[in-house]
Amino acid sequence: MKSTLLVVDDDRLTRETLASALDETYNVLTAGDGHEALAVLERKRVDIVLSDMTMPGLNGLGLLEAINSLEDKPALIFITGNATVETAVQAMKLGAQDYITKPVNLGHLDLVLEKTLETRNLRAENAELKNSLRESNTSAELIQNSPAMKKVIDLALQVSGTDASVLINGESGTGKELIANLIHYNSPRAARPFIKVNCAAFSEGVLESELFGHEKGAFTGSLASRKGRFEMADGGTLFLDEIGDLPPPTQVKLLRFLQERTFERVGGNETIKVNIRLIAATNRNLPQRIKTGAFREDLYYRLRVVHIVIPPLRERPEDIDPLIDHFLKRFSLIHHRPAEAVSPEVHSMLKTHTWPGNVRELINCIESMVVMAKGSLITMDDIPDHLLATFDSVQLESSDAGALADMERLAIVNAMDKAKGNKTEAAKALGIGLRTLYRKVEKWGL
Repeated sequence: MKSTLLVVDDDRLTRETLASALDETYNVLTAGDGHEALAVLERKRVDIVLSDMTMPGLNGLGLLEAINSLEDKPALIFITGNATVETAVQAMKLGAQDYITKPVNLGHLDLVLEKTLETRNLRAENAELKNSLRESNTSAELIQNSPAMKKVIDLALQVSGTDASVLINGESGTGKELIANLIHYNSPRAARPFIKVNCAAFSEGVLESELFGHEKGAFTGSLASRKGRFEMADGGTLFLDEIGDLPPPTQVKLLRFLQERTFERVGGNETIKVNIRLIAATNRNLPQRIKTGAFREDLYYRLRVVHIVIPPLRERPEDIDPLIDHFLKRFSLIHHRPAEAVSPEVHSMLKTHTWPGNVRELINCIESMVVMAKGSLITMDDIPDHLLATFDSVQLESSDAGALADMERLAIVNAMDKAKGNKTEAAKALGIGLRTLYRKVEKWGL
């Protein structure tokens, strides 16, 4: 489809000449002054406005101001006489895309229009990519129903528009990295790098090189200079996971960076300045580590300008059902399996399990069940063995526990008697899987 241009000039001959010259390449509209141009913009979607600077009524600068207030604003290029070039340059500072001097050189005009459309399309693509990044990195796996998690997400979104350092606390598997993703991809830095470092994954010497880079010859084997993660993240966000395991010497360097926003590479003297937003996360109790001398108190307060605490899954059982539904669908698609739902017994087990590994453990469990399931309904036969063992070890606290246990044992004994010891037939009669029957036979010592 042709792009749409709006030619605005109070001289009829000028606007008709331009319209005629551009008509083959563009869908051209015309207006005699700024007020008429705004009326056209209310009715039509326009990509570029090509406007004279000096017009009666609403002049070019007035039109520019009105266009800047539009939600879907077109690019504006001014056509100006030599006497008003300085004004046109000033207008560009206020948001005009370009200016062309009179008399108009049509060849030059074509190039300016082409460049303007290219820039406009690129910005639109970047905006679309940014929205896509936000959706792909913030919606997936941030499934929640609980007030506690809604509060966490609201706080993350609230601080995302700032450059404040954020410290995220939570047990392993609660989703600390997902919250860091949420903050970055909803921030003005979303289109810039998001660099992640696990501080516990490197030894002290290697970690300093990873973070700050090194110069050639800084240590044995350093045959060339290398940028660190701080330089890689310039303009974007640096996420330091497991910050509680940061060695003391590296803590000193990080503190200096947070104070001065500068650092030196390992083995180097050049002071490097970068513009990054820092997010840190840990599952450790940093105030306790401060008491033992393992973590610097001044660094702790520099990191926790904003403090986000993610509750463990056992404290937000309202989130278990939506997480089950989400990952059931996800892994069924990924592994091309028919699993669509879980049986009541499985659902009860998933709801009562304490999930020491939090959401990460639940995800792994659901993926395993989806892969093992033979039909559309996930049964106890599909539950991973370690969860079955945990489930069986839970003692019933109800006053009816003994009666229920006796009823279950009696039902199994009767089914086994009728099937003459054939466990496959007994399992069918009881409506349970063979694996479940073996487990219960062992449980009751039958």
